[in-house]
Amino acid sequence: MKVLVAPLDWGLGHATRCVPVIREFLRAGAEVELAVVKANANFFREVFPELRQRLAPSYNIVYPKHGYNMALWLLKNSMHLNSVMRYEHHFAEEMVDRHGYDVLFSDNRFAFYSKRAYSIYMTHQRRIAFPRSFAAFERVGVMWHANIMRKFDEVWVPDMEIFPGYAGSLSHSGATPGDKPLRYVGPLSRFSEKTLPAVQRKSPIPENVDLEKDVDLMSVSEFMARSANVEWNVSDASMDAKKSARYKVVAVVSGVEPARTQFELQLREALLKIPGRHMMILGKPSAGYKTWTEGNIEFHTHLATPEFADAVRSADYVVSRGGYSTVMDMAELGAKCIFVPTPGQFEQIVLAHDLSKAGYAVEIKADQLNADTLVKSFESCVKMPKLGNSNLLRSAVENIARII
Repeated sequence: MKVLVAPLDWGLGHATRCVPVIREFLRAGAEVELAVVKANANFFREVFPELRQRLAPSYNIVYPKHGYNMALWLLKNSMHLNSVMRYEHHFAEEMVDRHGYDVLFSDNRFAFYSKRAYSIYMTHQRRIAFPRSFAAFERVGVMWHANIMRKFDEVWVPDMEIFPGYAGSLSHSGATPGDKPLRYVGPLSRFSEKTLPAVQRKSPIPENVDLEKDVDLMSVSEFMARSANVEWNVSDASMDAKKSARYKVVAVVSGVEPARTQFELQLREALLKIPGRHMMILGKPSAGYKTWTEGNIEFHTHLATPEFADAVRSADYVVSRGGYSTVMDMAELGAKCIFVPTPGQFEQIVLAHDLSKAGYAVEIKADQLNADTLVKSFESCVKMPKLGNSNLLRSAVENIARII
């Protein structure tokens, strides 16, 4: 079974949550290759140095200056997105023709499918939520997404099947693939003990990589409070790390431009004013592995998975965007989170608000992020709960192996 995995290049989260998927395909004996863009190539080279990479078309998503215009921006740029999708589909068909893939795995790449290969589409947003001011467009978005899903052989949702899981109505309502299978494969994190390799290497990332040419969610709060499967990630080792925390704050910068750089500058300015030792992970795997110190802040362009996990576990607080992949990762690591949703990404706003309301994380609006609001957030007693492990992903992969 030969598999080509292709994550969407909309921030690094789509790439990181593909890690457990790739490992399960490898465990099942598949030959796996990766369709990457330059922005996430080094990340995959670090985690899977032995896997062949092929250069895929990029969506080149750039946020508008004012995030609240994102919905209108998407409508305005629909012709560009359609053009990328047409080229992406041509690329997928060509890859199957030239290299004989049996399975194409798309993490939210809308047109990465082929009639000559078993095509899987993964998304946690069956429902693409819109702000109330644009609610009239939401049904159109659901219908459009349903049409996308029907072009694949099956759809995977990285969440628990029991409502509301981690993503609430985003993953449990909205678009369906018609008569195609819809499978919940459980929350996915690259830090999961079930998907980490037996031996973890600490090694620098190569400098260069050669490539082949307002929604209401009962959701997270009630589910996590009621679920009998909730575990608190508080092993003796992690508790010891917390007691001797090396960092007051570990800040994780991510997302697409210009919002990513705006977030970095806000964090830099705020942390320089807050006593204690801090770390900033800039989310730039394409820049290689570089580190330096400015004042009381230790900067890293990127961290390998083991070092990233160690930094998060040794921090009093983690400040990051509130993307769904980040939520799953922080839950796996048992972090005390302060989420600053990307302006205009309503999904992040919904998730951060709901987690904050449940008492599992602190929410700070992007335009209110500064030293004072961060210090005030330290007064909150929060902790991300961890759901029990499941074999949903393994079962889904084994089912694909049987089909092929």
